[in-house]
Amino acid sequence: MKFSKIIAEAWEGLARNKMRALLTMLGVIIGVAAVIIMMSVSAGTEATIAEQINSLGTNLIFISSSFSRGGPQAQGSSSGSLTYDDAQALATQLSGVAGTSVEQRTNQTVKYGNINVEDVEILGTTPGFPSVRDVKVAEGRFFNAQELERKTKVAVLGSSLAEELFGQEDPVGQKITVGNTKLTVIGVMAEKGSVSGQDWDSRLYTPITVMFDRFFPSMFARMFGNEVRTIYVQAASQETMDDTILQIKLLLAKRHGVSLDQLNVNVQTQDDIIETRESTTAAFRSLLAWVAGVSLIVGGIGIMNIMLVSVSERTREIGIRQSIGATDRDIRLQFLTEALMLSLVGGLIGAICGVGGSWLFGKLGDMRTVLVPVSVALAFGSAAAVGIFFGYYPANRAAQLDPIQALRHE
Repeated sequence: MKFSKIIAEAWEGLARNKMRALLTMLGVIIGVAAVIIMMSVSAGTEATIAEQINSLGTNLIFISSSFSRGGPQAQGSSSGSLTYDDAQALATQLSGVAGTSVEQRTNQTVKYGNINVEDVEILGTTPGFPSVRDVKVAEGRFFNAQELERKTKVAVLGSSLAEELFGQEDPVGQKITVGNTKLTVIGVMAEKGSVSGQDWDSRLYTPITVMFDRFFPSMFARMFGNEVRTIYVQAASQETMDDTILQIKLLLAKRHGVSLDQLNVNVQTQDDIIETRESTTAAFRSLLAWVAGVSLIVGGIGIMNIMLVSVSERTREIGIRQSIGATDRDIRLQFLTEALMLSLVGGLIGAICGVGGSWLFGKLGDMRTVLVPVSVALAFGSAAAVGIFFGYYPANRAAQLDPIQALRHE
């Protein structure tokens, strides 16, 4: 029998019970759509994470303490703690470095006139911050090395903080009170937005030496140095990253009086952080894929069930076809084709719903979605495999019916 004839008869068999066929396909439709949507959500999450990390700057190396010092006795011997002196050494003694920056944070109330803004993030940093972290100054200027060294009480405001404090008034040159310390505003940063869950526009920037002097005074700083959590080093190029990392480790090991194996400091690149985040989202994506796969299996079971019902209902028809010359292969192909058509049509509808659902989810929801073309092919192929796998048993059962018994069936 010609394959076109088999397809025509299979389609005719399904068309007899349109509603039953549609309900049977529903499981496949939901499964295929779920696979596409879930993979789109996962890909969107990964893209967002990568963009946020890359927006922190280019060719960045993150150096962080493995643990914090627990007291004055631990301070002198800890190989895992970083100090401001370490940051200065990295800035002056490394080759092939485009810039360095070190940061320290606290939260304070900022006042100007009758306006109070509570819980403002105060970021103590160094003059290299704008170039290393890829941010720009919109008005005025950023503080310089001389102001850093002299602990000059100056501040640079984030764009939204400046608007909240001053409205339409020019903030440059104005005095503000941060906690109990008066600072002179010398600049306003360009709008940056939110990065990794932090609103950069609501920050206040000041020299890190002012931060240590006014907000983190330590009686041990003179002996052990001011502790910092993270130092940022910007490599000159992507090609020099490995060499720069080695230089960083060697210099810190020398300064801390330990070997490289004993150095308890984390040194990571942006790619390292992205890979770590992606491994987490990959596990999440696998979980979502299994959940969606269960829907496809349920849909396949539905196809097998309805095909068994169809074989039972059409037993006499099968006997008549066998009596006029239809072979076991013809009968098997007809019912297998019906099952395959159920899964393929369901897969096609599911793919359309999945693509449309991904777009709609991204537009209306808070999470970003990125359509992964391979997910459409994977979901559609899985639907076809489900149709063949779960349709073979009913088709084989139909082919093995005894013609005489089938003709006697009422």
